[in-house]
Amino acid sequence: MSVTSAMFTGVSGLLANADAINVIGNNLANTNTTGFKTSRTLFSDMLYSSMGNNSQVGRGTQIEKVGMLYSQSSFESTTRVTDLAIQGDGLFGVTDGTATFFTRAGAFSLDANNQYLINPDGLRLVDETGAALDFSGCANFSKISQIDKDGTITWVDTSGTPSTLAQKVGIATCANPAELEQLGNTLYRETTKSGAVTVGLATTTNEVNSNCLEQSNVDMASEFVKMIITQRAYSANSKTITTADEMTQEVLNLKR
Repeated sequence: MSVTSAMFTGVSGLLANADAINVIGNNLANTNTTGFKTSRTLFSDMLYSSMGNNSQVGRGTQIEKVGMLYSQSSFESTTRVTDLAIQGDGLFGVTDGTATFFTRAGAFSLDANNQYLINPDGLRLVDETGAALDFSGCANFSKISQIDKDGTITWVDTSGTPSTLAQKVGIATCANPAELEQLGNTLYRETTKSGAVTVGLATTTNEVNSNCLEQSNVDMASEFVKMIITQRAYSANSKTITTADEMTQEVLNLKR
């Protein structure tokens, strides 16, 4: 391998590990983000060149994929009945009236007109058919008093009489949720690799839990270990470039 090739190999390591540090930094930044799913960086080696005698030398590394780790996280208890979390692999569907997105963040509240359950961005929670949950037909609506594990919503009118909403909280599922596209604001969108996302009723494998929120699944200790390893790899690749440069200077000095 030439000295120049060694430099390019080192540069590939610098670039890949710099991106890996960005992924780790994003994970740590979202340690307290409700419903956040951590990401990990997967590396792969690059093309090889033959040196004879069936020997090959690699040309560096590259990021093969930044994948999402879609694992269940712990729940934090709250005092709001409309704070929801899913025990299982499902997601909540939220809509802006045109498109539907998906999320694990269940901090919902009634809008100003007491008509829809909305997230902090104003997106409406959907029912088992994919339509927005709508309380406009509830006469003398006062408040939501209970949300059961199967998504059943009990509401109370101004006289204190409880009733059950015809719609239930919808749960979205797909074949491979780890392949959903991350849009920011803890929202996801289906992709070809994730498979089609379908919305239906909650089951015993994806129950709705009220008065709680799912926390981020970032493991800070693990992320700090990864940061140290990645930083050392970055430094080692930097040293490779420095050494290759020194070797180049030695060759140039020989010609003088």
